[in-house]
Amino acid sequence: MLHTRTTPAERRRTLRERLATGRLLVMPGALNPLSARLIQDTGFEAAYLSGAVLAADLGLPDIGLTTSTEVAARAQQTTRVTDLPVLIDADTGFGEPMNAARTVQLMEDAGLAGLHLEDQVNPKRCGHLDGKTVVPREEMTRRVRAAVDARRDPGFLLMARTDARAVEGLDAASDRAKAYVDAGADAIFPEALADEREFEAFRKAVAVPLLANMTEFGKGRLLDARTLENLGYDIALYPVTLLRLAMGAVEDGLRTLAAEGTQESLLPRMQTRSRLYELLGYEDYAAFDSAVFDFTLPPGT
Repeated sequence: MLHTRTTPAERRRTLRERLATGRLLVMPGALNPLSARLIQDTGFEAAYLSGAVLAADLGLPDIGLTTSTEVAARAQQTTRVTDLPVLIDADTGFGEPMNAARTVQLMEDAGLAGLHLEDQVNPKRCGHLDGKTVVPREEMTRRVRAAVDARRDPGFLLMARTDARAVEGLDAASDRAKAYVDAGADAIFPEALADEREFEAFRKAVAVPLLANMTEFGKGRLLDARTLENLGYDIALYPVTLLRLAMGAVEDGLRTLAAEGTQESLLPRMQTRSRLYELLGYEDYAAFDSAVFDFTLPPGT
């Protein structure tokens, strides 16, 4: 049946063990729970939930309008259907350090393997847009310490994201990252690095696992997995790729339907009913149901 067969603790342990191997972990972003199942079915080892994707799914820009409870609800829906460890974008922690602390516990309860908090001010914006502002380093370290103090499962991964590269420069961003590690962050997400030289410099400066954000249409060049692994990065993130693919296909399909008055020409591009039912586990549900209702009631009862 379509539910996870692993516990949150097992998935958290899996993520940490995988990061300890030194091999690059390719992490696609799910756009909904079913796509998380497809990420698992395709053979990936972890999945991601992007704040930008959740906001877009709700018809909102990625400027901090979603709430911690909305994000936690989508997280729980997603972790229910996959055995993969899932990392989530927790934006700035949705408020002050106390809010960040509550956010950690909400995300733990949702079955996630970890989250990342960033050092932007509210309202935040996409990390690859101009005009970002970051909080003082001391404020972000308080945010990280609050998250660490609130964490109940030491296996839950706490990652700190810094957007300081575009605001204060590369050296300041790496200095911030080291301060966040000192405050208790398990891993670092350096946002919007410009090129391979900057990725390499950041790797030399910071000792904990590093995430490389390979979002499309961003500030930097898209680097392939082999290059990122050679640069010493631990996670290659593709946060919005599936949403962009899906929405592009939806737009094309709507235009075709409007122009042709039928979906006939679109059929070869569609996921088949049988493939969808395979992902949903129809056969397993039917077998489960027959096992539960496998008796005949006596007459008159």
